[in-house]
Amino acid sequence: MENNQLQKTLGMSAALSTVVGMVIGAGVFFKPQSVYMSTGGEPGLGVIAWVLAGIITITAGLTAAEVSAAIPKTGGMMIYIKEIYGDRLGFLTGWMQTVLFFPGTIAALGVIFAEQAVTLIGKPSLMLPIAVGIILLVAALNTLGSKTGGAIQTVSTLCKLIPLILIMVFGFIKGSGQNEILTPLVGEGVNVGSVIGQVLIAILFAYDGWINVGALAGEMKNPGKDLPKAIVGGLTVVMAVYLTINLAYLWVLPASELATYSAPAAAVAEAIFGPVGGKIITVGILISVFGTLNGFTLTGSRVAYTLAEQKTLPGHKSLSKLNGAQAPANSILLIAGLSSIYALSGQFNLLSDLAIFAIWIFYVLTFIGVIKLRKDQPNLHRPYKVPLYPIIPLIAIFSGLFVVVNQLFLAGMETTMVSVGGLIVTAIGIPVYNYMVKKNKEEGSRKTA
Repeated sequence: MENNQLQKTLGMSAALSTVVGMVIGAGVFFKPQSVYMSTGGEPGLGVIAWVLAGIITITAGLTAAEVSAAIPKTGGMMIYIKEIYGDRLGFLTGWMQTVLFFPGTIAALGVIFAEQAVTLIGKPSLMLPIAVGIILLVAALNTLGSKTGGAIQTVSTLCKLIPLILIMVFGFIKGSGQNEILTPLVGEGVNVGSVIGQVLIAILFAYDGWINVGALAGEMKNPGKDLPKAIVGGLTVVMAVYLTINLAYLWVLPASELATYSAPAAAVAEAIFGPVGGKIITVGILISVFGTLNGFTLTGSRVAYTLAEQKTLPGHKSLSKLNGAQAPANSILLIAGLSSIYALSGQFNLLSDLAIFAIWIFYVLTFIGVIKLRKDQPNLHRPYKVPLYPIIPLIAIFSGLFVVVNQLFLAGMETTMVSVGGLIVTAIGIPVYNYMVKKNKEEGSRKTA
């Protein structure tokens, strides 16, 4: 169903809470390790970057929302880019999401879930089996239909708020508050310019989800007035929560120590509440990760299903089938299969950074698309227009370009190699698309002959 057929029932408060719910996920519990490893175990740049990434996300959300409001069709970014730039680039967006972004993110979440689970049960040898197992379990649950997925989301949303609130409140009450917070920016021998992009990539994983905000436009009573308020308000709340909990982490443990834990939130919880309390908080975090994993499986499989319906994905006849529960079971299994393969790397930060790098290339194209649409279709109906045009879109564009270019050229050889690998995997989509279009034309010709 297209957005312009949806009932316009969402007011300001509902939209704002939806924004907060969509963005707050697993990253805030785990990414401080990557951040403080990059800064050489010092806090200043990390704290500043949580605010900076929040501002970038707000400009991104405000910009992308104009496109989604002007193109009220189901399918998200893949559809926006198809409408603005043409079928080939639209397919490439969906291809990147299907083979890289969603599997990479799901794999990262599976790995971090497994890391925490083996810490709880004391069986490190089970990490990879648990990582793959949890991915396949979530996939199996999603084949039961969207109602099951929705129920998981509701429970996990409540569970992710509990650890956040408890750590924020008791972190400041029980923490010593004697650790450095804003100084020094980075450790000795670490260059701010060379690590800022890496730090932002890590933190932008925690902010990801904002692209879905624009989809609210079709269900809002007054999107032109309320959508920018919901985006700015909601993402400001998220930024405030992220900044507050990171200050709470530092109130309890120094940045140099947070850099040594794969789950800084769990380490802080144990320091605050003791071993038993820490384990209870860890269980809450695990449920939160489970819910986030479920959300990405649900949405990722729908992208693969859409490509299959368009007959542009190899195996489309199988991938476009729905099972008895009206779920795209084969598309779900495709995403889960790729995710399981990626999870065998056991690398949470590498997988999540690769996913964010890949998706931000297409985010930048979406931002540029706002300006392109204004020039190409000035009379297009726009229920919402980005404020302070063209300043906000330009900030979003240049911020995104900085992150992408930094990953490719300035963040070290390993990061560059992984990023180039991501570009190659994405580029493989071009011959795949050309082959499928040619194949479909030949089949069409045979039928009409």
